[in-house]
Amino acid sequence: MAENYQLFIDGKWRDASSGETMPAINPYNQDVHAHVAVASLGDVEEAVAAARRAFSTVWSKTTPGERAKLLNKAADLIDASADRMAMLETTDNGKVIRETGTQMGYAARIFRYFAGWADKMHGDVVPLDQKDTLDLVIRVPFGVVACVTAWNSPVAILTNTLPAALAAGNCVILKPSEHASTTTVEVVRLCEQAGFPAGVVQVVTGAGDVGAALTSHTGVDKISFTGSAAIGRKIASVAGGNLKPVTMELGGKSPNIIFDDADFDRALVGALAGIFGATGQTCIAGSRLLVQRGIYDRMVEGLAARAGQIVMGDPRLPETEMGTAANEPQFDKILSFIEAAKHDGARLVAGGGRAEGPGLDKGWFIQPTIFADVRNDMKVAAEEIFGPVLSIIPFTDEEEAVQIANDTPYGLASGIWSENISRCLRMMRAVQSGVVWVNTYRVAAPQAPFGGMKDSGFGRVRGEAGILEFTQTRNIFIDFSGDKRDPFAMKF
Repeated sequence: MAENYQLFIDGKWRDASSGETMPAINPYNQDVHAHVAVASLGDVEEAVAAARRAFSTVWSKTTPGERAKLLNKAADLIDASADRMAMLETTDNGKVIRETGTQMGYAARIFRYFAGWADKMHGDVVPLDQKDTLDLVIRVPFGVVACVTAWNSPVAILTNTLPAALAAGNCVILKPSEHASTTTVEVVRLCEQAGFPAGVVQVVTGAGDVGAALTSHTGVDKISFTGSAAIGRKIASVAGGNLKPVTMELGGKSPNIIFDDADFDRALVGALAGIFGATGQTCIAGSRLLVQRGIYDRMVEGLAARAGQIVMGDPRLPETEMGTAANEPQFDKILSFIEAAKHDGARLVAGGGRAEGPGLDKGWFIQPTIFADVRNDMKVAAEEIFGPVLSIIPFTDEEEAVQIANDTPYGLASGIWSENISRCLRMMRAVQSGVVWVNTYRVAAPQAPFGGMKDSGFGRVRGEAGILEFTQTRNIFIDFSGDKRDPFAMKF
């Protein structure tokens, strides 16, 4: 029986005021596995009002130690629910259980990491020229934070921001994607069980109009958005009109660069992981594979052979390596990019369409697809696909590799494969991306800051930088001289 997922506003689980719901569809078999409330504009208003009350009356008065205790309790509850949560996320968006399982453990780690930061937000004493003035610098929370997240890794994405915002002392309203909402609601349920006060952690579900209402609300003090660059621009424009700060983690068209002196077998595995891990539905996908001409043909042949061996099927089974497109619009979008690449003259060496076979007939399965001899100006190389489609581009030397790598509006991630350490150091400085992996790909850690450049967004999540995004600097002057001063001249 399909479960009903409600809104959580001001410490209470409730249906949307309109009574409207939307179906949660399993992309593997098209079953409706849940019904999710669709918030109204009035529901959003109530959530913002509750967050503001909670911040002013309760949450701003908690100690860092109290916040840390609650975050650690939530981490324990996530760990205890990890298997159930992983299966639910796999059911909701088609990502394989072998990844959602590890992501749930990772989510608990991030909660504990930021719990440790809660009582370590130290200030500074600044030495001044004025001998009779003490200057203090402290970090303070914004107040109410809106976090709008994406459908590809709902729990991993929300835990990039939620625990950091809470540890810093903010109240948070979550708005997950309408295509994958259930595990976000479950995390909020665990926060409730951990004992967070009413109004501190809330969730409003629904489509884009709900997100627009939340991010344009003047009662929201800070916005965190993960999603496409197109929607990011709209949110940033409205936020700018309201003079609200934003953190944005947007799309990518990441270059994965393999030099001919790289460890070939390791680089081949890294190329596969970069594009076919998570069915390519990740902002850090290494969707442009730049290969030096000395090993180009060998790499193309090796990748084409390995792509044909990828195990597709029920994402709930541990042996499955690649699951489905997460939703039907994304499925259609991926197929349209594949057809565009064929039309533009890219050489198809693997895949090229919908995957068929036993156990695949009902799901939104795309064949692991590889195009060789791609030009960087082709649509398949220029635009984010968010699917298992790899563009292989040849290059001659470092200079050409850098030129191709940076010839994109995006700047989220990149990979460099070479046994020459000097080359790696030169390349990591030259490639324009917020994250650079050297002789590896698709690696993350709670302590390591993550974020993009250019159209891939701004601001950082995780690490010390991640919690600083949810604080403001406050400077305090204390005059202990006891002297009177000229009231008409500023004191310097």
